[in-house]
Amino acid sequence: MVQKTTELYRGKAKTVYNTTDANLLILHFRNDTSAFDGERIEQLDRKGMINNKFNYFIMQKLEQAGIPTQVEALLADDEVLVKKLTMIPVECVVRNYAAGSLVRRLGVAEGIELSPATFELFLKNDALHDPMVNESLAESFGWATAEQLAEMKRLTFKANDVLQTLFDDAGMLLVDFKLEFGLFNGQVVLGDEFSPDGCRLWDKATRKKLDKDRFRQGLGGVVEAYEEVANRLGVNLD
Repeated sequence: MVQKTTELYRGKAKTVYNTTDANLLILHFRNDTSAFDGERIEQLDRKGMINNKFNYFIMQKLEQAGIPTQVEALLADDEVLVKKLTMIPVECVVRNYAAGSLVRRLGVAEGIELSPATFELFLKNDALHDPMVNESLAESFGWATAEQLAEMKRLTFKANDVLQTLFDDAGMLLVDFKLEFGLFNGQVVLGDEFSPDGCRLWDKATRKKLDKDRFRQGLGGVVEAYEEVANRLGVNLD
């Protein structure tokens, strides 16, 4: 049985632990909720549990669709066993509807459907507020190879196809989301998490926001919205 050992890294909402197996880590999902690159942090009861189980559910769906993920096993309400990846420091973002930074950057109206969906890359760097980059920069600075970037893009769009259908069937719009990838034995593998912390979800009929924008914009009901999304999808939170 794999055992938790030392703390490897403490992020804004998760703590990563080494284990007795050099190839495996344990992710602990905390109740911390942050916005604006960690400038605002609050504790929201049950959030860690919801995101952990939500993430496990989504990762299972993506695995079934042929997308390799780091997830190995659900260990507890707020912990999951994962492969130890060498993370690529570039986030992949797909947008199906205009929202967030895209609206601010281009001055377009929120909610415009984007067809085809857009694909963007952002450097993971809180101090620089995750600047937008491109494939050329990623290659030149050695963040990823052309082949790795192409595979990240392919897997991100494949995930979008799977997840758009999943959320649509549950009466929700997948507005946008970010994915992070790493390498495991040379293979590009989906890492980090997929939860309402890292995507935008709206009710299809009312366009009510059901994601972390409720926290960013002071709308309240953050945990309740996360629970609603999980329940609509059939995620077991018990």
